[in-house]
Amino acid sequence: MNLEERDLIRQAQQGDAAAMARLFKQHYSFLYKYMLKVTMNPTIAEDMTQDTIVRCIENMSRYNGSSSFSSWMMTVGTRLYIDNTRRRQREKKWMEQEGADISRRMRWQMERQGESWSEMLDGLSRLSGDHRIAILLKHYYGYSYEEIGNMLDIPEGTVKSRTAYGIKQLRKEMTSDVQ
Repeated sequence: MNLEERDLIRQAQQGDAAAMARLFKQHYSFLYKYMLKVTMNPTIAEDMTQDTIVRCIENMSRYNGSSSFSSWMMTVGTRLYIDNTRRRQREKKWMEQEGADISRRMRWQMERQGESWSEMLDGLSRLSGDHRIAILLKHYYGYSYEEIGNMLDIPEGTVKSRTAYGIKQLRKEMTSDVQ
């Protein structure tokens, strides 16, 4: 760590906003490139870099100089990424569990109103939202792949892929339910 960086850190820890801005501007590119390698996704890397900088600003007084400033930022960024990944996994698991409960409630509600709940709806309820939406828009509502792509702001090929994969999963579900 050079003398200029040490001075910037000290000034930033004392509340000098200009010094803090200069310090983070100097390290932004390095941190972003690191987060890009960690996430393998430019959008997530950008978000994680910004979140890391915010967290570092909030905890600037905790930086004690025992490691380089860039190492400290990388540590903060890595921990944020791990925490976010764990949170997403927990949310995904919860959504999968919640999806099964919602399916049972919807079945009960529809049957109570004298409407039928087909095995197809059961199968659809077990698909991811992306696949379910693609199938519904294409095969239930009759939109073209191009129209669906425009609606969802995704490439037409992605719509085709999601639809094909969703139908494949539905077939698996339907044949496993029969056996």
